[in-house]
Amino acid sequence: MRKEKFRYNPETLSYEKVKVSWKENLMRVILVIAPAIILGFVFQIIFASLFKSPHEKELEQENAFLNEQLEVNRKNYALSLAVLKDIERRDNEIYRVIFNAEPFPEELRQMGTGGSDEYEDLMGYNSSEKIIENAEMLKELEKRIYAQSISFDEVIKLAKEKEKMLASIPAIQPVSNEDLTRIASGFGWRTDPIYKTTRMHWGMDFTAETGTNVYATGNGVVKEIEVKRWGYGKSVIIDHGFGYTTRYAHLKDFNCKKGDKVVRGQIIGYVGSTGKSTAPHLHYEVEKNGKKINPVHFFHSDISADEYEKMLEMAENANQSFD
Repeated sequence: MRKEKFRYNPETLSYEKVKVSWKENLMRVILVIAPAIILGFVFQIIFASLFKSPHEKELEQENAFLNEQLEVNRKNYALSLAVLKDIERRDNEIYRVIFNAEPFPEELRQMGTGGSDEYEDLMGYNSSEKIIENAEMLKELEKRIYAQSISFDEVIKLAKEKEKMLASIPAIQPVSNEDLTRIASGFGWRTDPIYKTTRMHWGMDFTAETGTNVYATGNGVVKEIEVKRWGYGKSVIIDHGFGYTTRYAHLKDFNCKKGDKVVRGQIIGYVGSTGKSTAPHLHYEVEKNGKKINPVHFFHSDISADEYEKMLEMAENANQSFD
């Protein structure tokens, strides 16, 4: 039974019952219940920190599994990228070399990089660093695979054109030279026969009698017919396609005209001694993509391996050119 309280009233000289308002009653209740609530909340925090619920344990296991898979994926991406880079190396150093093609540009393999905010939506999580790392590796893998597919498309096209290319690339000697006695001077630094100074000789000189047949060394189109009083004198330039051109200089006369389609072994002119020449001979040059290269490497369809070694030695030993 609730105790009643009385208060002495000096005016009436008597004890009067104290009346408690509902607000006071509410405050008393709060003062009694609040400590219990606070204490319960504290116990709940302590319990939660020491003991995890089944749902929390499940989430922790799931997070651990996902982190483990992220690491596995990272290793798989790294392995795939290494394999792809080996394919790229083979592409540049083997496949494209076979078809005399330039290496696939590295900048195209890395094309289409994303901006700095590309992975903004992946930030702010415990595993953000791993997730972004995986995303970056996957992005690079995708770009390089796409670039490699473009490269292989080009290689396939080159393979389909192989027959045409093999017929077009210079591959025989420009004059009949079965016994290899006509080589007078090779590619490299030689003594100029007129100025007696050392100059770069950009081709090979073949001695021959005036009027000797000169042959196209590969299929192509006659690009130019030149007639000069000095320098190359009368010369023919053939465009073989695939970046190759050949020049046949110091001719006596021509057997073709500009725009003619020619085939390997076709007579295009005759040996002479026009222009800056000291004796009848043919000056022969090969260019690839506008750069003059040693013609001695383009007689593989005309001579054996032993003859090739002999030709290299003869070309190197010649100290003075004929032009």
